[in-house]
Amino acid sequence: MFLQKIQLVNFKNYEDITCHFSPKVNCITGLNGIGKTNLLDAIHYLSMTKGYFNHADQLSIRHGEDFFAIHGDFVQENTDGTTKISCIQQREKRKILKVNQKEYDRLSEHIGNYPSVMISPYDTDYINGISDVRRRYFDSAISQFDKIYLDNLINYNKIVSHRNALLKYFNEKQTFNEHELSIWTERMADLGTKIFQVRKRFLEDFLPVFNQLFSLISPEEQVSIEYKSHLQENDFAVLLKTAFQRDYAAQYSTVGVHKDDFLFTMNDYPIKRFCSQGQQKTFLIVLKLAQYKYIKQLKNQNPILLLDDVFDKLDENRVNQLISLVISNDYGQVFITDTHKERIEALFNGKNVGLNLIEI
Repeated sequence: MFLQKIQLVNFKNYEDITCHFSPKVNCITGLNGIGKTNLLDAIHYLSMTKGYFNHADQLSIRHGEDFFAIHGDFVQENTDGTTKISCIQQREKRKILKVNQKEYDRLSEHIGNYPSVMISPYDTDYINGISDVRRRYFDSAISQFDKIYLDNLINYNKIVSHRNALLKYFNEKQTFNEHELSIWTERMADLGTKIFQVRKRFLEDFLPVFNQLFSLISPEEQVSIEYKSHLQENDFAVLLKTAFQRDYAAQYSTVGVHKDDFLFTMNDYPIKRFCSQGQQKTFLIVLKLAQYKYIKQLKNQNPILLLDDVFDKLDENRVNQLISLVISNDYGQVFITDTHKERIEALFNGKNVGLNLIEI
């Protein structure tokens, strides 16, 4: 699968632009602030139904306009036909996603059909940010190949919101209805246990892929990811029962998979505290490449790989290793942004790939 053409109308800084792409490597160059990253973000919309950098869709509408539209033509491998995907957002209205002019009833139905993996400087939030950021990353990765997991996650989050609202109401009114709360608690425990089991199984399968790839780029370092969850300690229903008094006082659910976290380590030390910026960036790049490989294995389909400004803080050796990886037959369509056209030309000089250079 690859993206053959994209049209952006009133999307961020673009009034109306159409770009045609190579099925292999597309390099987008230009000055900072010119819109290179916005082009990748538009591709992410067509894949994941939302932006990578800002989930507030209204902010992606060009200033002074009433809507944005993104239209993309996708080609499936070994076929001649194209599939047109359109994402349209009007001000104060719900977002619409269409495939060949047919609108989805639920946006979640689209996720995973046209998978993509984005690598961005903002990924440092996975290391330096709060647990919510890391949790969202792994949830997004799993959702691209497990629709049941995505549905369970959506329903679980709704249940937690209902339960929290009920706890707040009981606390404010100084009252309590055990039966009413137990309905939400039981559903929360059931779905939460299923989510925990999928996350645990995913990490067990994912780690060998991640470690193998990391050894290719940085063989002298050992890395790992540890899944931290309340459910490692006890049955979810028991945890909720034990935590009730604390939940009642806090007016929200204090335990559950919505509090899970993932610990990143290198040579047995937390990456956040003991690793250089270059080491952190290498870890994050390999994390995403492992995600790419894992999705490909499960879906037998090449995701689109989006590399936004990835060369900063990487030494020349690691840059060359990265380029050699992504232009190999193991990867499909690749998009790379960079401010230096000359650097891109030098990196791909002599490499026999279908390079498409777009200068904005």
